[in-house]
Amino acid sequence: MSSTGNGGAGARRPGAAGSAAARARLRRGTPQPPVGRRRRETGEGPDVPGPEQPGPALAVPDPGVRPGLRSRPGRPFPGGPSDAPRGPGAPTEGSLLDMLKVAIAILDTAGRVVLWSPAAEELLGWPNELLVGRRIEELIPDQEQVSRIRSAVQDTLRNGRWAGNAELRDRDGAPVAVEARISLLVDGDGTPFLQVSLAEAAAVRAVERDLAVRDALFEQSPLGIAILDTDLRYTAVNQTLAEMNGVATDDHVGRTTGETLPERAADEITAIQRQVLATGEPVIDVTLASPVTARSGYRSISYSRMTDRAGRVLGISGTVMDVTERYRAVAKVEHARRRLSLLNEFGSRVGDLLDASRIAQELASSVVPRLTDHSAVILLQAVAHGDDLPRHGHDRRTSLLQLGTASVQDGPEVEVMLRRGARITFAEDSACGRVLRTGVPELLSGADQLDDVTYPGDPKMQAAHDLGVHSMLVVPLRARGIVIGLLLVSRAGYREGFDRDDLAFTVELADRAGSSLDNARLYARERTAALTLQRTLLPQQVPQPTGVEVAYRYVPGSSGTEVGGDWFDVIPLPGDRTALVVGDVMGHGLRAAATMGRLRTAVRVLAALDLPPDVLLRHVHELADDLAQGPDEALLATCVYAVFDPGTARLTVAKAGHIPPVLVVPGEEGEEPTRTGGPLPGGTGRILDLPSGAPLGVGGVPFESVELKIPEGSLLALCTDGLVESRDKDLDVGLGRLVTVLQAPHASIQAACEAVLDTMEQGREPDDVALLLARLGHGQAGTPTAGWTLPAEPTAVSRARRLVRSTLAEWGVEQLTDVAELLVSELVTNAVRYASAPIGVRLTLGETLLVEISDPLPDPPRERHAAEADEGGRGLELVRRLALRWGARAEGIGKVVWFEQALPGNEPDGS
Repeated sequence: MSSTGNGGAGARRPGAAGSAAARARLRRGTPQPPVGRRRRETGEGPDVPGPEQPGPALAVPDPGVRPGLRSRPGRPFPGGPSDAPRGPGAPTEGSLLDMLKVAIAILDTAGRVVLWSPAAEELLGWPNELLVGRRIEELIPDQEQVSRIRSAVQDTLRNGRWAGNAELRDRDGAPVAVEARISLLVDGDGTPFLQVSLAEAAAVRAVERDLAVRDALFEQSPLGIAILDTDLRYTAVNQTLAEMNGVATDDHVGRTTGETLPERAADEITAIQRQVLATGEPVIDVTLASPVTARSGYRSISYSRMTDRAGRVLGISGTVMDVTERYRAVAKVEHARRRLSLLNEFGSRVGDLLDASRIAQELASSVVPRLTDHSAVILLQAVAHGDDLPRHGHDRRTSLLQLGTASVQDGPEVEVMLRRGARITFAEDSACGRVLRTGVPELLSGADQLDDVTYPGDPKMQAAHDLGVHSMLVVPLRARGIVIGLLLVSRAGYREGFDRDDLAFTVELADRAGSSLDNARLYARERTAALTLQRTLLPQQVPQPTGVEVAYRYVPGSSGTEVGGDWFDVIPLPGDRTALVVGDVMGHGLRAAATMGRLRTAVRVLAALDLPPDVLLRHVHELADDLAQGPDEALLATCVYAVFDPGTARLTVAKAGHIPPVLVVPGEEGEEPTRTGGPLPGGTGRILDLPSGAPLGVGGVPFESVELKIPEGSLLALCTDGLVESRDKDLDVGLGRLVTVLQAPHASIQAACEAVLDTMEQGREPDDVALLLARLGHGQAGTPTAGWTLPAEPTAVSRARRLVRSTLAEWGVEQLTDVAELLVSELVTNAVRYASAPIGVRLTLGETLLVEISDPLPDPPRERHAAEADEGGRGLELVRRLALRWGARAEGIGKVVWFEQALPGNEPDGS
């Protein structure tokens, strides 16, 4: 045994492994057989004499055995439920004494063992029966160690006690470092004894280290630490927690959290403590507001249940960390994230909007309630209507409209303060006036400043006071450095007032909104200009020709598109005939609208020449290069051109790549079809089967005309593709829907137009729509008409004069006879001279007298300028001079030459 003196530390040296089996039997309490017999029976090493055998008390370890590290069997983890019944004297398992075993030995003054405890047996492996009555020195073969033990015994006899580190040998010769305590004992007879307490040095140092760590963590930790018993009363708190709670350390002990902290804070913490104590589930990093104590802010609390080594619940332990700075930093980051999210959300909501009113409403709605309780967006009238921005400064005469409003509540006060569409007035020295003039935002708080928002006595501000508004921001909406409106946001009730960060964010939001609003203004201005141009190029007045009732609708594309090149026209032709035209120039925008105007003009000019539909389309196609938008862009347009003659009830149609017309024939009910102004009876509809023709500007496909005999009261529908096309359906579906609508009865032709527009699909492409409906009759009721067919013989001239004279006399317009006979004589003479087939003569008395001479010769007549000596060539010149109007048109394989005479009393001035 080596002693390092009183309080010295001994070093443990490696040694051989001990007898684990023997120590295990000692721990289990198994009776030990006599050592000598056990060795003989088991054959384990040399025999050791028992008590009945004389011999040395201790066996010296075999010098051939190399000392090694001690190997102790692992101690089982303390088990058993904490509430297991324990009787008096039942062993306490899993306690600190199980981990730190203290061996007791009693020696007499000569160093002989009087008592050797079971703990000593387990520690060193020597059984009690081998050591009692023998000197302790016999355990130590090293003489130097023996002398030190003797010195320790003498010190104890002199001083009454001794303490220090020592090194003993177990039964297998392995070194065991121990901490030893020797005390002098005296029995009732005055006989002195020595009590030796031994504990394994490694276990003692481990406990000391754990205690040191506990002390360091408990007293020096920057975290608040608390230990509570099963009644949730504090048993210990460190100084950090005491400072956090503002209560002295001693004032915590024996009290509960509810007796230490304010009630509102204590209730939540106590509920967590009870949950942890009852369930054993730890609660980690729960952030709570600090109680109103010396250190306010936010805390992170964690609690876990404590149990001893036997599993008995001892209480709970808790740590408290001040996370105020972390919480505020996270809150600041979250606040910034929400603000950025609001900006992004607003940008996505208005990114595709081009309507100032909708953008204003989106802006007002986006900030309620995340930023404010009430909001209003006020815009210059020029922005709302798409006009140019004023170049002068704003004053009280500036026209402002409140176009966006939002609020967290409803009520009469809100209606007064935030009436959408209200006209806003203000004093020049008010907050609104200053912000409009300078563009510098203002933060207003308090009743005095809020009264200065618009003008004294403003009912809107009185309503704001009634709503509890206490803080307001007046922020300019700017575009290219010009203030185009105001954003007013206000907070009411218990909500915190605005600060400078709120003002900066609102300015950023307003700047983004200002750019969108200005884009909407520019778009509205350009769209208005385009629509104005387009409407100017479309017919300003649509005539109602004889025998035809016309209704039309033109619907521009939606606000998200530019104007298109759709157009329609109704062109009166000679002989009470009417041309119906619908076309579509490919593309959108001002250039498409301008091209549409040129194309419409070309069609009207060619229609005045009274050309057949297919010939007219061919001439328009030949003008494609001149009508194109530019030298690098070819004209591409579709068109349908129809001519209706009410006298013959014939319809001639040709189309150039356009969708076909729809014809609805009334049913056969025996009643005379209603004409102008009456209801549409409905009927059987069909899509006219026409040669498609190529679009104008494409070429390669000839244009062909189709002539149809039209029943009285039939309805003809011409339209552009925007009416019947959609993204996901075929064109036939849209045309079928159009036929279905037109087959039904309608109160009027105007009502039929509205019914057709109501069937347009919402999912269709946003495109212009042109619709032209024409109810086709056989001329006005009671219109006198007469016609004859004459042979191509010289006698036809005199016969034509007699028929004209008698007919005009019968109609009571004898005043027209002389001129009519003269002109008919000239035209019939020309027809007899050049034609070889019958000649037609027709008279129609309407608003004028119409005379038509037809022959099978296709070549149109050519007017000649006859010299004074010429005998002929003056027929057409007479017609030109004496007739109100005259002309020629192709009809079938031949032609028709016509002229009109004004009725008596209707002669034009200068006639």
